[in-house]
Amino acid sequence: MSDRERPDQSAALAFGELEILVRNLGEELSTFRKRAHAAEARLKALGATPQGDATAEERVQALEAENARLRARLEEAAEKTRAMLDRARFLRQQHVLGGEL
Repeated sequence: MSDRERPDQSAALAFGELEILVRNLGEELSTFRKRAHAAEARLKALGATPQGDATAEERVQALEAENARLRARLEEAAEKTRAMLDRARFLRQQHVLGGEL
């Protein structure tokens, strides 16, 4: 009889663990469902206005303008770097030629 009780006990323990896991999964699913509903509600609210999300559009425009300014600064810095490299090459050539003469 002790052999019969052990499988029943281990089955009961396994069933208890399974029950806890299922309960935790249910709670997580509920949390994800709430988040999904909240996100859908936000999307509907944004789409419901004729202008959409005006603040997001303004932020995008501001970021695009900043991006253009940064690209211009980057190009200017790259041009200055190329000019400095050209000058350094010229000076090195002058130094090498001056040393040979």
